[in-house]
Amino acid sequence: MTKKTRYFMAGSAAVLTAGLVTGLVAYTVGGFQPVSAAPVANELRYVPADASVVAYADVRSIMDSQFRQQLKAAMPTESQHGQEEFYRETGINIETDIDYIVAAVTGGNPQTGGFLVARGRFNASQLEALALQHGGVVEDYKGKKIVSSPVNAENQGQFTLAFLEPDLGLVAMGVKSAVQKAIDAAMTSQSVVGNNEMMDVIGEVSYSNGQMNNAWAVGRFDVIASQASLPTEIAQRMPPIKWFAAAGHINGGISGMLRAEANDEHAADLLRRQISGLLALGEMVAGTDPKAAVFTKSLQMSGSGKTVALSFTVPAELLQLLPQAAGVTK
Repeated sequence: MTKKTRYFMAGSAAVLTAGLVTGLVAYTVGGFQPVSAAPVANELRYVPADASVVAYADVRSIMDSQFRQQLKAAMPTESQHGQEEFYRETGINIETDIDYIVAAVTGGNPQTGGFLVARGRFNASQLEALALQHGGVVEDYKGKKIVSSPVNAENQGQFTLAFLEPDLGLVAMGVKSAVQKAIDAAMTSQSVVGNNEMMDVIGEVSYSNGQMNNAWAVGRFDVIASQASLPTEIAQRMPPIKWFAAAGHINGGISGMLRAEANDEHAADLLRRQISGLLALGEMVAGTDPKAAVFTKSLQMSGSGKTVALSFTVPAELLQLLPQAAGVTK
């Protein structure tokens, strides 16, 4: 990235880091309630019907969580200065100005088909002026104002910020072609909302215990695996899986479930045996570590037919050790 576009493109990185890295690390899954009742129902209209991955993070609740506050207290002072500089340049306080995000990938490749839709409080005039100052271009795309970074030497990876619904604080950001496709999806009603199979899975992971999970992700595992260039040895031994799902709630601790839907019952049985072996190995490794044993004992496998699920719990006391384990100090 050149210095000319650094601040302009930092908007995407900040939102993505705040929402996905801090939140979607808590992937866990819950029960079912119609997704039309979710606050992201409007945002899903901008996700194309052929999306291979759809993810959600309630940035507001994650930023307010006990875990986030503990992590923030352990962060170096330099990182806080960087956040202040970002605020001065963009007018966005990532601690308070972003409510939630919906991220999606089309075609299985986030570098060419990745984008996110964010709801919050954004100073459109300040962001537009900043982009123009650093060589950006303001355009109109089917009635939506979009601001794009300068085209690089390879004419690839042009980043775009689109003001989808300014009155509601709704923006999209990501690869230009992907953002334009998101606008097309909403205008033509060719969105993921019409993909009944994916919407059923999203509905199943959005809620648990009567409340909306603050992080979830749903995706076509077969599409992602085809783009991932997995090592041949791993690819040959992995049972054929069609869907993956992960979601849950993070506050002081994390509890939730990871789920996979295999192509058939035989593949699901094979996956259960593989997971059982990993769980047994985990118990052996954690035998001398009481803290690790708390986590491994919480792992519970379930599911029937083509579905395999793994539930888990991460107590608050284990999360408190993460900054230390990562070597994060003041």
